Amino acid sequence: MKIACISASVVPSGTANSIQAMKVCQSLAQIGHEVRLWLPGGAPVPWETLAEQYGLENPFAIDWLPANPRLRRYDFAWNALRAARAWKADAVYTWVPQAGLLSLWAGLPMLLELHDRPTGRVGPWLFRRVVRHPAKKRLLFITHALQRALENEQGVRIRAGEALVAPDGVDLERYAGLPTAQEARCQLGLAEGLTAGYTGHLYPGRGTDVLVRLAQAFPEVNFLWVGGRPNDVVQWRTRAAQMGLTNLTLTGFVPNARIPLYQAAAEILLMPYETSVSVSGGGNTADICSPMKMFEYMAAGRTILSSDLPVLHEVLDPSCAIFCPPEDAPAWVQAFDRAARDADLRARLASAARDAVQGYSWVERARKCLAGFFAD
Repeated sequence: MKIACISASVVPSGTANSIQAMKVCQSLAQIGHEVRLWLPGGAPVPWETLAEQYGLENPFAIDWLPANPRLRRYDFAWNALRAARAWKADAVYTWVPQAGLLSLWAGLPMLLELHDRPTGRVGPWLFRRVVRHPAKKRLLFITHALQRALENEQGVRIRAGEALVAPDGVDLERYAGLPTAQEARCQLGLAEGLTAGYTGHLYPGRGTDVLVRLAQAFPEVNFLWVGGRPNDVVQWRTRAAQMGLTNLTLTGFVPNARIPLYQAAAEILLMPYETSVSVSGGGNTADICSPMKMFEYMAAGRTILSSDLPVLHEVLDPSCAIFCPPEDAPAWVQAFDRAARDADLRARLASAARDAVQGYSWVERARKCLAGFFAD
């Protein structure tokens, strides 16, 4: 089938939504579909550059279209749909509600992936119109919590067969045969010794205060922060120096293709989300999120210390992670001390996490999202 993917993400960039969109498109291509992705603005970027930044192996076609910021992507959605129809797409897969509704109006089968609540004055209206439209569609929610929230808050009930919960995923093949933590540190030129890692942005709500408290409490442990916007990295490096933290390393941006090796360099991987979690576009996703790092941590086969947010229990349980109350630094220090001292506990948790993640590959996710959609 020819699947037209329409995303409003900025590519290339370091945002989670751009990584997720690129992974989804690759997975659709991997299961045998002809995929073309339309993106707003920018000039064409060589595939080799994108492959390195996003950790991609299977190429797919990408087109960038003009987009006027003042028109809030409506012009982009319209032009992308026109291009998809000219390409004779069999279906549209999109993260853009405007493109989803236009696709339904145009009679094209449509899959709309949802990661957050609709925002603004028009967003909720678009969502309700999509839900109530009788044309062939499937709404893909990243968590059960998000589906419940949207149905309750928007006063709609989605028809049977038109909704599917599809958590984010991971490229399992990129995590096969990872080196030991000691070997990974050697390859990366990192200091030897027990290491705790964090990968991702340093937005508000990501638990950086807890991360700093742990680094203070355990000076004998190396703490490795991977990622973050340049300004955030500079600010935290300055703050760490002012606090005299000599056991904290901030790498700044690392291409997605190299993230598994950095995660492998840690015995313990940290996910200290707060009760309010910001994303690149703002807002709070603490009650509805499906973090990509969660699946990466599981695939890396390392001990996970995670905030005890209810939505994370859709994937994680105490057999494969240690849970701590969000923003409760003393509880995090106590849990970390337990994990740092008990190598057997770390091994059990890591093995269970690696087993549990096997059903969350991007490829398997793509199959589930499309299962039965083209049957009629």
